[in-house]
Amino acid sequence: MKWILPLLLTGALILSLAACGSETGESGQSSSAAPSSSSPQAETETDSAAVAPSIDTEETVSQISDSDILIAYFTMPEDVDTEGVDAISGASIVVNGGEVMGNVEYMASVIQETVGGDLFQIETVEQYPLDHDPLVDQAAEEQDADARPELATHIDNLEQYDTIFLGYPNWWGDMPQALYTFLEEYDFSGKTIIPFCPHGGSGFSRTESTIADLQPEATVSEDGLTISRNDVADSHDQVAQWAAGLGL
Repeated sequence: MKWILPLLLTGALILSLAACGSETGESGQSSSAAPSSSSPQAETETDSAAVAPSIDTEETVSQISDSDILIAYFTMPEDVDTEGVDAISGASIVVNGGEVMGNVEYMASVIQETVGGDLFQIETVEQYPLDHDPLVDQAAEEQDADARPELATHIDNLEQYDTIFLGYPNWWGDMPQALYTFLEEYDFSGKTIIPFCPHGGSGFSRTESTIADLQPEATVSEDGLTISRNDVADSHDQVAQWAAGLGL
């Protein structure tokens, strides 16, 4: 019977070690729970362009600064191989300092660099395809249907701004339909709207008149800027000189 006592002591030691291992495991699991919104991982996941916004993730853009200038823009960079210079030259993107930007986004950034103001990207709940052919096909279908794509970003302090730069690509001789949604959502009475637009050969295509029709109580500047999409990547000085010359 003398062998029973050592056996019992050994069993007790094993149980004690197992219990310690279990507590360590629970503590480790707790420390690796879902990251908070302020952690780098959470920011990366939330800000990823691969995450399509939905109604549940709508954003309202509040006051960013005390500026009275708003630079609102709709941009749609095509998904191309940025290693190929020839591919980039004909696409709707600019590679600036290693960052891939849409043509309109790039022009908006130069405007802000020159005159200040707050940037606001007009985004839709439904994501557009980034391949060229499906993108232009969807743009044509939306125009035929006179669609009003639902917006995922909104402004709640429009009264702060006196001057609105409005940027958009020329799609099939018109603004993207999301611009119609945007211009019908807000009242720009008493404000000045300054359009800017990269194009494939058609300039503004009278979209300034369309903006004036949608916002009859606003002043639509006749000094807007339109640039061929093939020239946007080299347009920094042109955009900057234009923006500075507006005297804002």
